[in-house]
Amino acid sequence: QVQLVESGGGLVQAGGSLRLSCAASGSIFRLNRMGWYRQAPGKQRELVAHISSAGTTTYADSVKGRFTISRDNAKNTVYLQMNSLKPEDTAVYYCTADQVLSKYWGQGTQVTVSS
Repeated sequence: QVQLVESGGGLVQAGGSLRLSCAASGSIFRLNRMGWYRQAPGKQRELVAHISSAGTTTYADSVKGRFTISRDNAKNTVYLQMNSLKPEDTAVYYCTADQVLSKYWGQGTQVTVSS
């Protein structure tokens, strides 16, 4: 089992920045892709970004150029730097980690962007 703990969410004004962190612990042998999803009220959960163990990144079109995903394999931690935040970025953000045939989810952290 892998445990994921997110931190860094909060309330920010439009145009501001936040940095989310997600630390993995437990049976973290051979963690593959790690990433972030988000779910806004009344909407489906959607991919924000993910990063492979080798550092290859993928972003949703809505966040390209504003968000940056990175990871520190030595610390088993993935980060999401969010700049130029918009009210439509308001959501619960979930960290994920893939391991062989399993996908693990964090408990989520709230990000609220005020206009």
